Amino acid sequence: MRLPRRALLRGAGIAMALPLLDAMVPTFRRSSLAEDGSQPAPRRMLAIQTNMGILSQHFFPQTTGTEFELSPYLELLKDFKNRMTVFSGVSHPDVDGAHEAERSFLSAAPHPGSAGFKNSISLDQFAAEHLGPTTRFPAFVLDVNAESTQGMSFSRSGVKIPSEKSPAKLYAQMFLQGNANEIEARIADLQRGRSSLDFVSHDAKRLANQVGASDRERLDQYYSAVREYERQLELGQEWERKPKPTATEPAPTDISENKKLVDKIRLMLQIARLAFESDSTRVVSLFINTFSIVADLPGVKDETHSITHHGGRKEALDQLFIIESAQFRVLSEFLAELERAKEGNESLLDRTMVLYGAPMGNAASHDNKNLPMLLVGGGFKHGGHLAFDAQRNYPLPNLYVSMLQKMGISTDKFATSTGTMRGLEL
Repeated sequence: MRLPRRALLRGAGIAMALPLLDAMVPTFRRSSLAEDGSQPAPRRMLAIQTNMGILSQHFFPQTTGTEFELSPYLELLKDFKNRMTVFSGVSHPDVDGAHEAERSFLSAAPHPGSAGFKNSISLDQFAAEHLGPTTRFPAFVLDVNAESTQGMSFSRSGVKIPSEKSPAKLYAQMFLQGNANEIEARIADLQRGRSSLDFVSHDAKRLANQVGASDRERLDQYYSAVREYERQLELGQEWERKPKPTATEPAPTDISENKKLVDKIRLMLQIARLAFESDSTRVVSLFINTFSIVADLPGVKDETHSITHHGGRKEALDQLFIIESAQFRVLSEFLAELERAKEGNESLLDRTMVLYGAPMGNAASHDNKNLPMLLVGGGFKHGGHLAFDAQRNYPLPNLYVSMLQKMGISTDKFATSTGTMRGLEL
């Protein structure tokens, strides 16, 4: 059977689009707050990617184990040495493509630069999917200076999750309660999006009898996705009527200038902290694009991408050191804020795992091996500096399995993992 590309399912005044089918193509997803331990406190996850690499000579320690010597960048995080693990000799198996690898940073989907590449579910979305409707927002996908084609958060079907650039908008979504009429209007909008498949069920069954086996399987996956989306809409109605938390800080003001790189990162991390403190969400990803940015920092005069191809030039290396040091300082500020925030008898840092890294081990040569990766907090028994083979890298997805398990998600597999992260104890 041949179908036109714009074929629709129709029924009772509704029309629903279909996915691309073969028949349309020509032949050719808390330790406890309560003192008696009855109510577990939540674990949280923040994954940060800075997309232009990190100078390895200033990041990787020269010694290993829990007594490792701090490198220049890690010296900026010295207050958290006992609660962090630095990984060297790790990468995603079969993830190449230089800059294209940023798309696979949280998914580990192989060969992101290939013509037929299709992404898979990212770590943050996998966690959000399994946590379900425990919070008002399943996940926050944030970015600083990203272009429309950039990102690292992808759905189970490999579709890029739209990111949010506005801290002010996120603040409003978390804390500003609409009036009764606005709430009911929002619920009405949600209701109008429900039960689409019920209206087109007859047409859907007819179509299933007319297409091939591969198309029927694809349709089943599509219908399952629609049902899941409708379930989320229904849950959304429940959240609309629940009072929002009270903000502990005033609303932020968005920063429009891309050159204010560090200020923009600081503001996004503030929003992530408020989201965790208010339990608005437990999963946040933050994509930091520095590709064509001339950061507004003393001593920086060139855009970042050009100076990553430094050829050993001291002037370029000095500028990169300024830019990357500034990012680690902001990260340190954020970790200190998580440490000050208390949840039960623990700090928010003890409940929040913070992953920080880059998709290239050497941006100058576009190398996607030996990635600079750091994990802080989250209640792990940290291993200090875990050094693996620089020639035959240890699979980074193993770390993602450990993180998911620490979140309370029962899984022993993620992407190309071969187990949990060796040397990092839950």
